[in-house]
Amino acid sequence: MEVFENLKANLVGKNARIVLPEGEEPRILQATKRIVNETEVTPVLLGNPDKIRIYLEIEGVLDGYEVIDPHSYPGFEEMVASLVERRKGKMTEEEARQVLKDDVNYFGVMLVHMGIVDGMVSGAIHSTAATVRPALQIIKTRPNVKRTSGAFLMVRGSERYLFGDCAININPDAEGLAEIAINSAITAKMFGIDPKIAMLSYSTKGSGFGESVDKVVEATKLAHELRPDLEIDGELQFDAAFVPATAALKAPGSKVAGQANVFIFPGIEAGNIGYKMAERLGGFAAVGPVLQGLNKPVNDLSRGCNADDVYKLTLITAAQAVEQ
Repeated sequence: MEVFENLKANLVGKNARIVLPEGEEPRILQATKRIVNETEVTPVLLGNPDKIRIYLEIEGVLDGYEVIDPHSYPGFEEMVASLVERRKGKMTEEEARQVLKDDVNYFGVMLVHMGIVDGMVSGAIHSTAATVRPALQIIKTRPNVKRTSGAFLMVRGSERYLFGDCAININPDAEGLAEIAINSAITAKMFGIDPKIAMLSYSTKGSGFGESVDKVVEATKLAHELRPDLEIDGELQFDAAFVPATAALKAPGSKVAGQANVFIFPGIEAGNIGYKMAERLGGFAAVGPVLQGLNKPVNDLSRGCNADDVYKLTLITAAQAVEQ
């Protein structure tokens, strides 16, 4: 896909290092082979060095990656102290030592926090909660950002769109939706999308009524106030947001209606269903979720992912790190 070729080109000479905590998992190892052979990103795998090296040597990969064994890491005690400090009284030294021994996601996130690597990709064998929780506790959200959110890049041929939030926030309020829209604009630009943001609803410009409609109207207003430079409009039904002829009838004069490329759903239910329908019925490739709003990039794989998904999300994570 052209979008990933562009990401690869932008990463040349940037020396991005991305930790993959599930380092012994076959899909991670297959993705590592491709990352090493095709990009300048350095994968840092957590796990048993002998197992990982034997697997990759058989695949013809002799260098270009790193392996860290959490159980024999020379900087372990320094990491324990850093975690205790970061948690500010919410974790004792012994608790920190234990969680870093038992949980590769906490260990991986601490590598990110301490600046040893630039980002993390996990979730091939861990739940979303297990991946996101340590990121929220340790990496935390950027200043003036109250929540992280999950966006999907939707690609079909030369078409590319961004859908959010499809993964994290179940029923965000107006303030939350506005924040998701603004963070989605940042993500869209990383993929070469000039964001035209549609705040989706079952109503277009007052055609419907209800609390959900009011929430989207208020979110659009807040987003405009926070980022008047962005092209954002709502509330819009999907057809009004996407189809020029429908937009001319339902939202005449809108700078977004009929040409939107970033779609903000009113809740996770609509967002999750929407991206899967586009994927299965529309033939789009859904890449993500890309987590937005964190101080440093941490991204979550689906447990049903394949090696190609791991490769793409690693490129995205490296691109986020470079952008930040």
